[in-house]
Amino acid sequence: MSRIDLIDEFCDTLWLEDGLSRNTLESYRSDLKQFSIWLSKKEKTLLEADHALLLAFLSNQSRMKASTTSRELSSFRRFFQFAVSRGKMEQDPTLNVESPKLSRGLPKSISEIEVEQLLDAPETSSSNGLRDRAMLELLYASGLRVSELVGLRMNQLGLDMGIVRITGKGEKERLVPMGEEAMEWLSRYIRDARPALLKGKKSEHLFVTSRGASMTRQAFWHLIRKHAKKAGIAKPLSPHTLRHAFATHLLNHGADLRVVQVLLGHSDISTTQIYTHVARERLKSLHEKHHPRG
Repeated sequence: MSRIDLIDEFCDTLWLEDGLSRNTLESYRSDLKQFSIWLSKKEKTLLEADHALLLAFLSNQSRMKASTTSRELSSFRRFFQFAVSRGKMEQDPTLNVESPKLSRGLPKSISEIEVEQLLDAPETSSSNGLRDRAMLELLYASGLRVSELVGLRMNQLGLDMGIVRITGKGEKERLVPMGEEAMEWLSRYIRDARPALLKGKKSEHLFVTSRGASMTRQAFWHLIRKHAKKAGIAKPLSPHTLRHAFATHLLNHGADLRVVQVLLGHSDISTTQIYTHVARERLKSLHEKHHPRG
């Protein structure tokens, strides 16, 4: 079996058994191809890799970020576990190889006042502006990933119940409340702006461009920068910033971490716990500012 066939078999198995996203599978595929090419120069194949060869490859990658090395090692672990379970190898060379320690930086967020300024920036007298306002409102109200937002279809929206049905990472489905404000802007957009943007065309996508095509992540990223500039927000913003703001502001107002985990679609609570640091920093700042012995 060739290198490509072996990697394809591995990725197909992950897709069938775990339902991993295309982006995740492509990441595995890329990492394994790079390792395989490096091994071929040593006249070895992936199935002939041992502990020493794996460490030599990772050492050769030492100039890369710790997060990149950690991701590569994760890819190799999954592959070699697959190979051993299928009887293609006797021993997993990743055993006893520790992942590099990653620094967990605080996610960048913006204040509630800055969010209000950003939401107010689009000119809602135009179809494009009304669409942008609806997108920003929904993003902040629900904490969706930008790929989830731009990929929304009309049948995922439940305006009567105030929820949006999301299929996130790993094809896991979750129901997310959107709040009255976002519901109102979405209703206005669907009624007044979407038909004008489509110009008689048919589309299952919720958010469309002036050409009647579905919105892309890149296009929305440019839109959010444009509106941030208009709102006078100097710090760099991205769609992910509003997702961080959603989580941070919920915790600041007393939301339970487990609830935030479900709303964000995190499979592991440890991923969500990073936001507790944001809330903790805010509490420290308030204590220092207002406590007589702060």
